[in-house]
Amino acid sequence: MITQDQILDALRTVKYPGFSRDIVSFGLIKGVSVDDGVVTVKISLQTRDPELPKTIQAHAQAAIQAVPGVARVQLDFDLKEPPTTQGPAGPLMKQSIEGVRHIIAVASGKGGVGKSTVASNLAVALAATGAKVGLCDCDLYGPSMALMFGTNERPMATDQNEIVPVECHGLKLMSMGLLLDDASPVIVRGPMATRYVQQFLRQCVWGELDYLILDLPPGTGDIQLTIVQTVALDGAVIVTTPQEVALIDARKATAMFAKVNVPILGLVENMSWFQPPGREEKYFLFGEGGGRREAARLGVPVLAEIPIDVPTREGGDAGTPIALHPTSSHPASKVFHDFAARVVAAVAAS
Repeated sequence: MITQDQILDALRTVKYPGFSRDIVSFGLIKGVSVDDGVVTVKISLQTRDPELPKTIQAHAQAAIQAVPGVARVQLDFDLKEPPTTQGPAGPLMKQSIEGVRHIIAVASGKGGVGKSTVASNLAVALAATGAKVGLCDCDLYGPSMALMFGTNERPMATDQNEIVPVECHGLKLMSMGLLLDDASPVIVRGPMATRYVQQFLRQCVWGELDYLILDLPPGTGDIQLTIVQTVALDGAVIVTTPQEVALIDARKATAMFAKVNVPILGLVENMSWFQPPGREEKYFLFGEGGGRREAARLGVPVLAEIPIDVPTREGGDAGTPIALHPTSSHPASKVFHDFAARVVAAVAAS
């Protein structure tokens, strides 16, 4: 006798295309019935991609057919289009954040490429234009924004148990690093981590913002997946370094956003070169032109090429991002302000 649990176990081997999670955990399965060897499964899916249901159907059919005793498989799809105003969201619905006009994710395929440096200076440069800006550090396991903004102020809570972000350097900031001591690790499993991030996004009093910058963890794990599936992002900025080992992972991050139709605003090549003070020679320590070649392959613009710069590193360690300094006297600051201007233009055009 075939049981519903057997069929669900088989369906748990079917991954949602492009992601590591299966279609059962995504909540796509709305009913399973077994009648004399005939298995009927109801699947609910929200997408505008016609290939998505075909792929799921083929893999689900094969998985169920492999269960001993199954004579025939019938898959009934309930296909719905997400609302045009929110855009396609795969198996979950995307929602905006109240009072926030634009939400931009800063992502990377791997750690160590300077994503948080890019995100922090982007936020500071946007705030310098007069825009109202918020920055949410979504990396729970390695939060760095408290250090990079030079604050250990604890966020307050309202009577409605909402979190009040810290205000620093002209913008609103939320990070797990503001809630823990420097030596305190965050030891939580994926579902709890995604819950914390949702609280940072949905239960923070962000107020009226022109831009909310999300500094995502590196990679394409549970936190990133939950954000791209549930938050109405205006676009994503992909950060990489020039060498192939970083570009490989940048492609994975780009593919994740493409699967849920989040626009890629462009690519940032960090650590592009090193130029010794007072000298004209540039040393391309991690290779030359990798970011430009990858951007051309992806069909997206290069938003910035950021050199290895000692003042940029010192500013991050001291809690004073380099973009706070005048562009006339700090070349790296000008790079970030030009980068911010391109992001504004890309968001307006998306």
